[in-house]
Amino acid sequence: MSLQELIDAAVAIETDEVVTQAHSRDVVLPGKAGLMALITLDNGHDHTKPNTFGPEGLASLNTAIDAALARDEVVAIGVTGKPFILAAGADLTGVPKLTDREQALNLGRIGHGVMRKLVDGGKPSFAFVNGVALGGGLEVALHATYRTVSAAAGMLATPEVFLGLIPGWGGNFLLPNLIGADKAVKVVVENALNQNKMLTGPEAVQFGIGDVLLDSADFLEQSLLWASKVLTGSVVVERAEIDRGEAWDAAVARGKGFADLKVSGAAPAPYRALDLIAAAKDNDRDRGFAAEDEALADLIMSEELRSGLYAFDLVNKRAKRPAGAPDKSLARPVSKVGVVGAGLMAGQLALLFVRRLEVPVVLTDLDQERVDRGVGYVHGEIDKLLAKGRLRSDKANQLKALVTGSVDRSVFADADFVIEAVFEELQLKKTIFADLEKIIRPDAILATNTSSLSVTEMAAELEHPERVVGFHFFNPVAVLPLLEIIRADQTDDASLATAFAVGKTLKKSCVLVKDAPAFVVNRLLTRFLGEVSAAVDEGTPIPAADKALSALGLPMPPFVLLQLVGLPVALHVAETMNRAYPDRFAVSPNLAKVVAAGKSSFYLWPEGKPVVDPEVEALVTVGDKPSSPDELRTRVLTALAEEIHIMLDEGVVAEAQDIDLCLLLGAGWPFHLGGITPYLDRSGISEKVNGSRFLPKGVASLA
Repeated sequence: MSLQELIDAAVAIETDEVVTQAHSRDVVLPGKAGLMALITLDNGHDHTKPNTFGPEGLASLNTAIDAALARDEVVAIGVTGKPFILAAGADLTGVPKLTDREQALNLGRIGHGVMRKLVDGGKPSFAFVNGVALGGGLEVALHATYRTVSAAAGMLATPEVFLGLIPGWGGNFLLPNLIGADKAVKVVVENALNQNKMLTGPEAVQFGIGDVLLDSADFLEQSLLWASKVLTGSVVVERAEIDRGEAWDAAVARGKGFADLKVSGAAPAPYRALDLIAAAKDNDRDRGFAAEDEALADLIMSEELRSGLYAFDLVNKRAKRPAGAPDKSLARPVSKVGVVGAGLMAGQLALLFVRRLEVPVVLTDLDQERVDRGVGYVHGEIDKLLAKGRLRSDKANQLKALVTGSVDRSVFADADFVIEAVFEELQLKKTIFADLEKIIRPDAILATNTSSLSVTEMAAELEHPERVVGFHFFNPVAVLPLLEIIRADQTDDASLATAFAVGKTLKKSCVLVKDAPAFVVNRLLTRFLGEVSAAVDEGTPIPAADKALSALGLPMPPFVLLQLVGLPVALHVAETMNRAYPDRFAVSPNLAKVVAAGKSSFYLWPEGKPVVDPEVEALVTVGDKPSSPDELRTRVLTALAEEIHIMLDEGVVAEAQDIDLCLLLGAGWPFHLGGITPYLDRSGISEKVNGSRFLPKGVASLA
């Protein structure tokens, strides 16, 4: 089939594509360089709805390029985007509607066929990267002969392997042949698997992706001037020679090691991308693009992609419209925040509040030394941001001036929102809230960062229990995006709406959670870790237990997770859950022994590799019934399926999708698994344990 026939067939498939049009206009270049056909990509919406490439969008770009190539008076082609956006990649809304592999294969062929005209058409082409350039957006720029990049551009990346895809329109071939395999592996695989890290405009030019960095204020004008100088020969673009020796193979090997660390072989996309980068060392363009087409088709028709798209949809849509949240018009303004406590968690919270809300934030603690240490921590973190260039000096000074401390809680008298971040002890928190209620206004919010205790009980003896909410962050606060907002029995809509408004301003993904022990993430992690700990108590060696779960591609093994959580914290939550649900949550006697001995980990880390601490090994008492890897995985997943079913029956969250969202954003559940409930559905465990699936057939899966 010809390219036009492929396009026509793809356009005939009904999708919800928001079409990005390719608008072309003639521009007379400065310096008598000639006439440029400048193509602007624009879907007709503002920057909050980025340009994307679906079949109709690619068809529009194809028409615009063909028209420019057909005109003798046009000496060059330029491609740019609407304000702040070049393009955010492929329109993925139509992918689930591709019913066979041939359709998927054609999607790759169309992208390659259209975009390569920028290099094969016989006229110099320029990509003016004025802002966001993700996936196919970056790839259209890579096909151009030359690239300018705006200094203000902040999102340049190929994030596909994060979702279960590969850069399917040239990225795996063009990037390594432009910037070398070492940097290409970093962009395509390592950044994507490292919480989808993006490049800034300056970084993209440093990497060699862009040829020149230009100021954002007059970016297009300067880009056209630079293009004219290239065309007239007054600017010669020189690019570094690519090392095609052992360094290329070493980079691919490093990437595979990184992928093993992140997904443990459980997701195919990063490995397919690395294979393509390895082959790009010797492939020509035709072979490289054909190989991408085949890999893209395989991945589009995979369960992993359906899972990744489901997870992506949760994070980008459901998280922005939290189920059950009250009308935002009920929210009250917050112009001052109080933080009770000045320890590490309190300091992290204070830093987040002052950076996002830019209002006065005051910390209190029992003595001046602790207060000074807490305020000093926040000021120090702001100074680090300044040193990294992430804040201007005037902004840093403004933020530091907003953060103060005191040993007198009367400083909270005019606060609108006060959050406690003290030790997990119910009576202590109740005493603090009773004390605060004598000081703060009746409509001020009282929030608790408790990870497992009852918010309802915390508020039970207050005069105004209706303004108490749970506000559970995850550590590290600046990194993990989840915020569990807990509605206690008497929390009113205005207080809850204010909590959601604050959470949104903090740039957190908020999920409404019923006041139930340990809420969502900690409840499921405690059940998970409890089953693993029980298997160790019964005789499974610690390293074997850790290795047994690696097939899931979890972000870290269970006993490493225990170390991150903190063994005393894990023990405390296990004890809390044991009191609430003794039939399902046990307390590991070995964990209790290790905590009592003052140990912070089951492992030592000589040369960065985990080895069971001999002193811990001497403390642990084990049985003689070790579990095999399959037995342990089945045991853990069975327990999770049971617990999630119970939580949904209890109404802890609105739907199974909210549990998936919580684990994706608060526990690092892998995107390629699509959420815990679709994984349990696909593996058959949901029906085996509960007699039914959590999600309808076809949701997050092919069947």
